[in-house]
Amino acid sequence: MDGGLSYGRPQRKNAKAALIHLDNKTARHVVLHLQGLTRAPHIAFEKNGLADLIYQLGFVQMDSIPWVERAHHMILFARNQTYRTKHLSQLHEKEQQLFENWTHDASLIPCEFWPYWKQKFRRDEPKLKEKFIKWQGAGFMDRVEALRDRIEQNGVLRSRDLEKPKGQKLEMWQWHDGKAALEYMWRTGQFAVAGRDGFQKIYDLCYRVIHDDHYGREVSHEEFVDWACRSALDRLGFGTPADIARYWDLLSISEVKDWLDARAKQETKTVIADCCDGSNPKEFFARPDIETIIGKLDKLPDRIRMLSPFDPVIRDRKRLKWLFGFDYTIEIYVPPEKRKYGYYIFPLLERDKLIGRVDAQAKRKEDILTATKLWLEDGIKWSASRDEKFKAELIRQSRLCETKRVDWHKNRIVT
Repeated sequence: MDGGLSYGRPQRKNAKAALIHLDNKTARHVVLHLQGLTRAPHIAFEKNGLADLIYQLGFVQMDSIPWVERAHHMILFARNQTYRTKHLSQLHEKEQQLFENWTHDASLIPCEFWPYWKQKFRRDEPKLKEKFIKWQGAGFMDRVEALRDRIEQNGVLRSRDLEKPKGQKLEMWQWHDGKAALEYMWRTGQFAVAGRDGFQKIYDLCYRVIHDDHYGREVSHEEFVDWACRSALDRLGFGTPADIARYWDLLSISEVKDWLDARAKQETKTVIADCCDGSNPKEFFARPDIETIIGKLDKLPDRIRMLSPFDPVIRDRKRLKWLFGFDYTIEIYVPPEKRKYGYYIFPLLERDKLIGRVDAQAKRKEDILTATKLWLEDGIKWSASRDEKFKAELIRQSRLCETKRVDWHKNRIVT
């Protein structure tokens, strides 16, 4: 299965080139639909439904900061409020339906995609090896082999299980030798993450983590490129070669262009989509069933939803600004005095519009979720109805992060 509204592999037919016009509202609706945000968020689903949702998205980016809740949990909760965090760990750690590795950052990925990641590992290993040896010194590969032997003989390993060299001063973002070796083996597909202890990775050998159905399967380089382009376009709906390349971060733009040159007539249609600001529309490649998608769009839920900064709708900032008119920067690494909004700010989605952003935090010691400031986008007016919908979303988020109270008053709206 791969892409499509039924989450199965679309049946590809020789599609004649067609020029289809998407007004901006329809273009936004298509994107939100393919990214799971037109699903009925209140209808309960169990682990199988969760697995289908992750497959539809392609991956769920992880983040360690539980400012409200960790990013991967917020991404899934935004699409279904019955989501339970324990189901995600069960899919990963017990049922081997997910593996953890790198897209743009650490992500949980359906295990069906492991054979394609093997191509990524082979491609990345030479440059990563050179980088790590330059960083860690000539004896680095000997330490890698020693770690492999240790895990083979003794089982899973966490970085804290390794002793830090005596007298070594460690500062933030610096790794001791063992941590660097573990990370290198994980990034090159020689170790896998068997689970998390808190948020610390538990490493093991891949064949003990990845299900046999996927571990030994091989794909050619041509199959890898074809899958990466098609599956990205299925989830984007439409995009430029750069959009397609950025979705998985597996291919270069030139590789995508070569694929389009060879396959565009069979694999894509052409659409013209309007920019949110009324400027000249742009031409995009689209999945061949784009007209069917448009004809079957589900209604957008009438609620306000607080999105993670790492939500797939938010992640591609250039596409976000062009399509939604929302200019977003996460300011975690911006010095406090230079921040425009704050340390960890959440975009607010209402139907097909991003209407503002909120500075919210779960203060767990006080058992409260507080929204301290809210900024509205130009042209958005706050109403009693919006205030009620926002309060309802805060209550939902409070249940997710397991706080008992919500602290919000509309006088905190920044004008």
